Amino acid sequence: MVALLHCRRFLRSLTTRHFLQSNSLPAHSSVLMDPKGTIIFTTVGRPYYGFDVFSINLLKTTEHRLTDGISINFNAQFVNDNDQDQSIVFISERSGAPRIYQTLPVSPKAEQLPCITSSLFHDRPLVKNHKLYFVSAHEKPDQLFKSWSALYSTELEVSKITRLTPYGVVDYSPSISYTGKFIAVASYESRPWSGEFHDLYTDIVVFQESDPNNRVIVCERGGWPTWFGDSTIYFHRQADDGWWSIFQVNFPENFEFFSGFPMAPIRVTPPGVHCFTPAAFHDGKRLAVATRRKNKNYRHIEIYNLELKEFFPVTESLNPNFHHYNPFVSANSEFIGYHRFRGESTQGESTIPHLEPVTSPTKELRMLRLNGSFPSFSPDGGLIVFNHDFDLNAGVKVVKSDGSKRWTLIKDRTAFYNSWSPSEKNVVYTSMGPIFESIKTSVQIARISFDPSNLSHNREEIPCDVNILTREETGNNAFPSCSPDGKFLVFRSGRSGHKNLYILDAVNGEFDGSIRQLTDGPWIDTMPSWSPRGDLIAFSSNRHNPDNVNAFSIYVTKPDGSGLRRIHVAGSEGSNDVNRERINHVCFSRDGEWLLFTANLGAVTAEPVSWPNQFQPYGDLYVVRLDGSGLRRLTWNGYENGTPAWHLGNELDFGRLSIGDDIGDKLRGQFDEPLWISCDI
Repeated sequence: MVALLHCRRFLRSLTTRHFLQSNSLPAHSSVLMDPKGTIIFTTVGRPYYGFDVFSINLLKTTEHRLTDGISINFNAQFVNDNDQDQSIVFISERSGAPRIYQTLPVSPKAEQLPCITSSLFHDRPLVKNHKLYFVSAHEKPDQLFKSWSALYSTELEVSKITRLTPYGVVDYSPSISYTGKFIAVASYESRPWSGEFHDLYTDIVVFQESDPNNRVIVCERGGWPTWFGDSTIYFHRQADDGWWSIFQVNFPENFEFFSGFPMAPIRVTPPGVHCFTPAAFHDGKRLAVATRRKNKNYRHIEIYNLELKEFFPVTESLNPNFHHYNPFVSANSEFIGYHRFRGESTQGESTIPHLEPVTSPTKELRMLRLNGSFPSFSPDGGLIVFNHDFDLNAGVKVVKSDGSKRWTLIKDRTAFYNSWSPSEKNVVYTSMGPIFESIKTSVQIARISFDPSNLSHNREEIPCDVNILTREETGNNAFPSCSPDGKFLVFRSGRSGHKNLYILDAVNGEFDGSIRQLTDGPWIDTMPSWSPRGDLIAFSSNRHNPDNVNAFSIYVTKPDGSGLRRIHVAGSEGSNDVNRERINHVCFSRDGEWLLFTANLGAVTAEPVSWPNQFQPYGDLYVVRLDGSGLRRLTWNGYENGTPAWHLGNELDFGRLSIGDDIGDKLRGQFDEPLWISCDI
């Protein structure tokens, strides 16, 4: 209860400090100010996680929850050698960003440990010999398209933080040997990120904390190392036959004088079952692993006996319909820990709020995570239109911008990508039809109008009129954006055989003949956004490399089609890196001088196989000035963040953000394995 009250005090104070500020820059100011306002976005799967850390007593096969049900709690390790203690260090997002916490046996309250205040990402904490080790992603690397993740340590009593990863190097998933003499990490060293997302092709690297620059690549291609003693490491990687498996490598403890690195590893687990994220027992005879088996829909924790070469199930009989992640083992091998969805009947937060505050790295920007996708603010900022759940064909909904109430405009029909008319408080536009389909699939631009007086607290569904603006035979029409005066829409259409941009009348559509092609070519122009001043339209396109359907950059053009140019976010024109950009979901700041978008410029923050819902590698939000300068990263949390919207009004008063237990959706733990994990090999 103390921790819950602390969390809610934090959220109330966050609301008071951040959401009552004005965004009052004049629309035509000649002074280029820092970005301001409120950004709302979605995170794929994250609102549903509801993770808590649990342990199982292997002698009694009883499960015990170790965290308190506030926010999400994950990636833990036991702290002490006393198994009965079960104190842990873990990651929690209760403060609005992933930070490090510890539980103590004398208090149920989670205590925050020393961390890097400027970092919005901490991961994989562990304590050894009174030192805390963890991954953080707060220091910019020496180039774009490289991860920010690096390993740090601190004396718990001193709180002086030391970087152990050399500058220019990327490290993930640390593990400390039994005595604390050696550290192992998954690393791709100083190599640039290849762009691969499913398997990072990291190496297993070992070094001593006393000499972190003297690093040895023990084995090529491996991730998530775990130690037995000081001379054996187990790790996971995808085998040549396609199955994720556990491998082992042995080496002399005095490895500085051993010339046989890198070594060929020994495969430990057999094909036919995916095995991830190993944790070695200290007897050297067993491994705790997360598995995904054929004909099974969930990831579970199992023990693999290295001598008998047999699996022994642990969690499936207890929680058959939950995913279980990232096991860890107590010092005396009596307990296994892991994190999972806490369950509907467990005490703790049980509701997904409509809107959730997220820590922002920029002082004048406030950030909110939406339980839904493709948000768009009403002209006065008091309402947000969005799409709720594509799996349920949830249509179009409207939520108050303080999160206190939600209504349904359209249900039981798939819709995506919304634009609220800047000139009308009762008109929104959307794409009606299936998402992610071919250019011939029928998707239509729709104008939705409703009576705002019906937005009352005594009804859930709001009557509305739906007017289709595009012809059915024209195929896939999507991603509408309304002009500031409310008279026109720019949208993407595949009617010519290629996905290009068109402009049509926002009231009558193309049925009176008022449609004009804005761009034309054998490439993909998509996700347009009209600037608040009406002078520019920004969009994503692969026109610089039409053969690559993944490499998108930002372009802007005037509404008459003149002045088309590319915004070089990733570097100067002619650089090879600019063609690696995967930029989508572009929109403008209120003054029209900043662009907000999603991109892959920061590579990957954590090993994707250890997380659910890994869909795309362009999952972070950035802002950049219209001339391509001033690039700033807004998110780096291991998730896929996307579909952002930037409030464009003079003032956005959220009052008191509503996150009570009775407001929002019921937390059901609905999330998936990464789409690229297949058991049909």
